[in-house]
Amino acid sequence: MLMKTYIVPVDFSTTSVHAAEYAAMLSKQTDVAKIVLLHSYHVSLYQSVLPTPDMVLMTEAENDAEAEERLHQLKHLRTKLLKEVRNGVEIELKLSRETLTRSIIETLSDEHADVVILGSNGVDSNNNSHVGVNAINISKLSPAPVIVIPPVCCYEPVKRVVMACDFQRITESFPLESLRKLLERHEVELLVVDIDRQAKHKNADPQQLAEESVLHKMLKEYNPEYFFNESDDVINGILDFARKHKAEMVIALPHKYSFFQSLLHNSVSSRLTVHSAIPVLLLK
Repeated sequence: MLMKTYIVPVDFSTTSVHAAEYAAMLSKQTDVAKIVLLHSYHVSLYQSVLPTPDMVLMTEAENDAEAEERLHQLKHLRTKLLKEVRNGVEIELKLSRETLTRSIIETLSDEHADVVILGSNGVDSNNNSHVGVNAINISKLSPAPVIVIPPVCCYEPVKRVVMACDFQRITESFPLESLRKLLERHEVELLVVDIDRQAKHKNADPQQLAEESVLHKMLKEYNPEYFFNESDDVINGILDFARKHKAEMVIALPHKYSFFQSLLHNSVSSRLTVHSAIPVLLLK
């Protein structure tokens, strides 16, 4: 995987620490050079000039002390992760007083980062992680691909990935760069599945149909296998397929290239990332 820099938002919750640990383990399979642990603690203008409910106005010295404590927690996490990352990977720490989403977008630009890795709270989780709660919104607004790590996920080397798409909807303008970074230089088996809810291709050969599309020309060098899935439930169809084929990651394409176009994007993204037991890579 040719992803040189990861951004990992951290709020010190179990959810975000789990994502950071996953990123550290993933470094052993990738060419990443740097992991940026980003902690955002937005202080609004009103908070800076108005007292707390206890009628205590925070001084600049107290704000500095709080920042120092947060930095100390980041350093503690870095020490832990340095035992798990591939040798040579740098772990950089960054504090930001911007909002979470803005701090991520700014850091992506400053670091020329390739991907954001963040945790999802999960469907049954009692973890109120600020990062986890905002996972879908971050995924929508991030200009870079996002890997969402579910709470039940244990790291396994990524050897097989499932990409869900509509064979016929892919065009020459499909942004292939993010996918190349995932597939190049490492032996990753690519399974491409078309959810055929209306069974329009019931007797068709998925390999033959795919080979007649622009999609196959673009992916040919990666030797993909093609499948149809006739599940009425798009999300469960994808996740069941991934589970049966023992995939380590699901790839969701940008909105207009998938069969999610007719569905509410927020709803689909939420179900896909919250209900999955394996990481979901949301391409851009």
